[in-house]
Amino acid sequence: MPDILTYDLEPRAASFTPPPLNCDSHVHVFGPAATFPYAEGRGFTPVDAPKETLFALHRLLGIERCVIVQSAVHGFDNRVVEDAIAAGEGRYLGIALVPTSVPDAELARLAAAGIRGVRFNFMAHLPGTPLDEVVALTRRLAPLGMHLQVHFESKLVHTVGPALAQSAVPVVIDHMGRVDASLGPDHEDFAGLCRLLQNPLFRVKVSGVDRIATRDTYARGVALARRLVESFADRCLWGTDWPHPNHTHVPDDAALVELLPEIAPEARLREMLLVDNPAAFYRFE
Repeated sequence: MPDILTYDLEPRAASFTPPPLNCDSHVHVFGPAATFPYAEGRGFTPVDAPKETLFALHRLLGIERCVIVQSAVHGFDNRVVEDAIAAGEGRYLGIALVPTSVPDAELARLAAAGIRGVRFNFMAHLPGTPLDEVVALTRRLAPLGMHLQVHFESKLVHTVGPALAQSAVPVVIDHMGRVDASLGPDHEDFAGLCRLLQNPLFRVKVSGVDRIATRDTYARGVALARRLVESFADRCLWGTDWPHPNHTHVPDDAALVELLPEIAPEARLREMLLVDNPAAFYRFE
């Protein structure tokens, strides 16, 4: 199988400039595979998307801070994210993938390297982890100031979501819970997400407008993101999700940035979404 290209090799600048100290709170890095080998049993093999390419994209888009999320492509070997953090001059932090059996010493080492949380996937195309083990792990994350990040299919908001209310640390829900934007704001899955967010333990990433809607219907995803930002302004985070793994198309990252004034129509909301919330939650220096 040929390597899969998931991102635009010739990105453009955006017509919207995010405010100073803004943060792209959800990206990945892939490789280079010669230095950071891809995991056995991975779902696909991407074209390398290394830190240098990410840094260049952020300079082009005016992104000043970032949180890099370890990808299943690299499995539990978090060195690729740690390497990018070390090169990021304090502007890049990370989220790791770990087994629930991870030793406390390894968690402490990751925390010292700029890892702010650990992520678990509950998706059909990725192996899952028993919820009770994940909740138990959160009690070991708490002393380190680390949080839990979860990626789940929309219908699981009704089961995985309430179970995670037992977490000992804050819980970040990826990509708006992967709701189907075509079903609108009154669908039970989006309503379930909003119910979860009434609990101050939870936060949500209003990334993935391009994932919960089709290429031609981003506006439907934007409408849901805007409702979340307006309803839960202090607990929303935003990200591009570059380099867009397991996608239906290759998004234009500039176009995603240009949607920000629609997602957060007021300047104060944009400041909270892009600057204040990530600065406080991820503890940027």
